Amino acid sequence: MPRTDSERSAALRSLPPVDQLLRSEALAGLPRSLLVREARAWLLELRTLVLDGAIDEAEVVRRSRGEAGIAALLLRCEQAQRPRHSRVLNATGIVLHTGIGRAPLPEAAVEAIVQAAGYAVVEVDPQTGERDQRELGVARLLGEVTGAEGALVVNNNAAATTLMLAALCAGSEVVISRGELVEIGGGFRVPDVMRRAGCTMVEVGATNKTHRRDYAEATTAATKAYLKVHPSNFRIEGFAGTPSVAELAELAQAHSSPQTTTAPGRELLVLDDLGSGLLWNAPIAGLAEEPRVADSLAAGAHVTCFSGDKLLGGPQCGILVGRKDLIARCRAHPLYRALRCDKLTLAALEATLRIYRDGEPLREIPVLQMLSATPDELHHRSEQLAALLRPAAATVVPSESFAGSGANPARALPSHAVALPGGKALCDALRAARPHAVFARVADGQVLLDARTLLREDLAATAAVVLRSLS
Repeated sequence: MPRTDSERSAALRSLPPVDQLLRSEALAGLPRSLLVREARAWLLELRTLVLDGAIDEAEVVRRSRGEAGIAALLLRCEQAQRPRHSRVLNATGIVLHTGIGRAPLPEAAVEAIVQAAGYAVVEVDPQTGERDQRELGVARLLGEVTGAEGALVVNNNAAATTLMLAALCAGSEVVISRGELVEIGGGFRVPDVMRRAGCTMVEVGATNKTHRRDYAEATTAATKAYLKVHPSNFRIEGFAGTPSVAELAELAQAHSSPQTTTAPGRELLVLDDLGSGLLWNAPIAGLAEEPRVADSLAAGAHVTCFSGDKLLGGPQCGILVGRKDLIARCRAHPLYRALRCDKLTLAALEATLRIYRDGEPLREIPVLQMLSATPDELHHRSEQLAALLRPAAATVVPSESFAGSGANPARALPSHAVALPGGKALCDALRAARPHAVFARVADGQVLLDARTLLREDLAATAAVVLRSLS
């Protein structure tokens, strides 16, 4: 390593000039602006290593001259051009994997995004040419599939919860069970949201057990709403429980007073942050305990909010459904403009909701297709993949998969997977593969490719990635 100034100077002089690198025929096909930027950044890194005494002249020559230097610069340019949001194949068994984008969109939703990518109807009535509201199409469809009077769409469910509380409860008390004061990913905490929405939080009950009487005793003249929050990423079992939406709706009705000609009435609201937002009303194995949107409204929730990219199977968004006048107040709040969705999200959501209304959700919506797959189907799918991977010593093994993203927390879904020798090294290689990475998991030193999250059309591509990675 260079110890003297003269040795450092010699090492620095051995760095190739940018112009010399750009004259290489091996780099001729790359954009000049990309080459110049990456060459300068690379040479600056080498210069820093020299000045820090980490590399000497011989190492500079070895890294930067000839084929080694060209290869290093080519790799940098490739990495710089590689899109971060590239498609991957999900073999983890986690259907709603937050790290790789949660719900994969139905084909109809993808086509809708393509169609809306140019100019598209957003805030104009195509019949009259007059301006109107951007979410009219999805609001109508949400009403048809949930029975709600009104609906509104914002950019995610955290935004929906914040808007609901700010528009309907600011300056008032909101009662919530201690067992529902949850924190979800990214440090989103219900108490913080309530405070920033301008509400006074009144927590009742114990961590594991809250009774209806706890809500009743906490209700005062300043109380505006009872808030229920889906526990999302955890589950309390055993001696545990909180009042249902129906129980809270009955209690809220008992504490509300009617409007009279001499005095304004007082209405207590029941607000339900449902989280994952299951729209499909028929039974799905493993989701028997997951609350459904229609059930929340039927039980008496005045406004229910939920995610679009979880069990609904659509794009990322937050959806509010409920009584028409309350939804109108949410839309009129200044926060709505900051939280509203763009045309691509609305187009994808509209296409997804049309499947619920007119199509075959269990076949057309990938999330529901994965969650409703039978054990026999998953075993057969695993055998198909194992046959494609016979040169890799693949075997079919029982597995456990999960809905993910707070849906059906801590409840495993029986599945099957293809097991491969190779452990973490192979798992890392699959994740780094191009053009499509494969996300898998490691158990007992083997790589598992879970069949639940690999649809039949993914099998050939997955096998090709694995075989390339092994070779």
